[in-house]
Amino acid sequence: MLDTHAIARAMIAAGVDPGHADAITDAVRQAAEHGDYVTPERLDAVIATLRADIYRAMMMQTAVTVGLLGVILAALRWLG
Repeated sequence: MLDTHAIARAMIAAGVDPGHADAITDAVRQAAEHGDYVTPERLDAVIATLRADIYRAMMMQTAVTVGLLGVILAALRWLG
């Protein structure tokens, strides 16, 4: 369990304004309680998703490029 009171006391002892120390420790406590932090597993999952999205986009771009080249070649053959 996170001892926010000890954290606030340490910040105040280091010269942080008591109001600021309370606000900072409240934000840290809320993040810890709600899981608003990055774990290695969450980061790996996000990276895997991004890689898959990038791969899909590259494949779509390649397919469109090949299709356009096919249309251009067909038009050139038809014209001449």
